[in-house]
Amino acid sequence: MAALGAAVLVTAAATSTASAASPALDSFPPGYCHASSLDPATTRPDPNCTPGALNPDVTQATIHQTICVGGYSGSIRPPSSYTTALKKQQIIEYGYSDTSTSSYEEDHFIPLSLGGAPRDPLNLWPEPGSSPNPKDAIEYKLYKAVCADQVTLAAAQHAIVTDWTTADQIIP
Repeated sequence: MAALGAAVLVTAAATSTASAASPALDSFPPGYCHASSLDPATTRPDPNCTPGALNPDVTQATIHQTICVGGYSGSIRPPSSYTTALKKQQIIEYGYSDTSTSSYEEDHFIPLSLGGAPRDPLNLWPEPGSSPNPKDAIEYKLYKAVCADQVTLAAAQHAIVTDWTTADQIIP
């Protein structure tokens, strides 16, 4: 495991939290997890429940064969049948009073475009609001900077996990 700031990122290969076909096998009690806010412009997941997880296939050495290839994220994105089931479970775990799935985006905390694990529940959470959201614009700026070799993959991942609202400040 690689420590990044206060959170610990794990590689998807190192977790046994979820099977390939179903959401988390282990879950948190209802209301255990807490988002930092319900405001889509500032909300962050609970680092104890959603610390982020990395895709072991994406490294600095492989970015130009993986994330920087057009269509990569779409090719590894899990089906909505998986993410919707997980979202329903996590809405309860996060203790949201609004339990409508349409009120949340099942978000990859570390985006697929920055090497986030596609199916690991430690990297997915019910983000208040819908897509596109303010976090998406920051993710895109970081993705472009990583693929232009202006920022390292590890630095972009660290910035997202530490505080996505200021993550684009690492771009020169």
